[in-house]
Amino acid sequence: METILSFKIHDVAPLINWVYFFHAWGFKKRFSTIANIHGCDACRASWLTTFPEDERPKAAEALQLYNEAISMLNLLDHDIIVKSKARLCAAYSEGNDLILDGIRLPLLRQQGKKNDDTPFLCLSDFIAPENIASSLPELNVANTVAVFASSIDSSTENLFKDDPYKHLMIQTLSDRLVEAATEKMHQYVRKEFWGFDKQENLSNEDLLVEKYQGIRPAVGYPSLPDQSINFVIDKLINFSSVGITLTENGAMNPHSSTCGLIFAHPASTYFCVGKIGEDQLADYAQRRGKTIDEMHKFLYANLNQ
Repeated sequence: METILSFKIHDVAPLINWVYFFHAWGFKKRFSTIANIHGCDACRASWLTTFPEDERPKAAEALQLYNEAISMLNLLDHDIIVKSKARLCAAYSEGNDLILDGIRLPLLRQQGKKNDDTPFLCLSDFIAPENIASSLPELNVANTVAVFASSIDSSTENLFKDDPYKHLMIQTLSDRLVEAATEKMHQYVRKEFWGFDKQENLSNEDLLVEKYQGIRPAVGYPSLPDQSINFVIDKLINFSSVGITLTENGAMNPHSSTCGLIFAHPASTYFCVGKIGEDQLADYAQRRGKTIDEMHKFLYANLNQ
């Protein structure tokens, strides 16, 4: 069971996380608050006065950057489409692997030292093993995983190539629009498509701080650090249906694309796999059907050197 959603810019712009946009331009979090200010001159002038005098020139730069970002969003609104796809997969866990509609997805478990008694987590912990999963009702939070992928119109990668400033602007906005579309898709999955939380009633602010049930780890993030699993996810969701292609190393094109997994279990939580030892690397390579050298390339940052 799968769905593809297509969004215009104005559909997802209210869910842009401006903190990350400003971070990409070298601004600290406090400058992103301009996005929460009413657009009138008086309100913006008042916002500037909330900063110490030595920070006001930087705040004025942030205000100018925000104004130009909004202008670009308005300019491109009728031309750019952001697509997001989700597929609901029957799932069960088998050790540190997930089996999704019969396709095995090997995962990594935390292995580094901890200063408390919290468990060493793996994403497979949030899905029941086969003997339990098979006895649960269909689309239960413990026997279902949603696989997702989102991407922006590839034409954005060629816009304003002769203007470095505008080109960087469209790149950074594209990243945020794809994340915003993914957020909107995730809400649709929770309330309607999967429907495990039909009564959810959250504001955009609540969505951006993830007050909803479940998690949405993306490939390349701390609990899914191995970019090469994009090839496994492609088998499940067919990236080409939302305009994504993969390089030989598993990187996604267009650059402003994302994919990952959606878990609905109330106990599911975000975590960082962190450093792993050679023993887990060898085990993981075996489960992936790859050589240790191949997996070393993808997991270099996670290895104890």
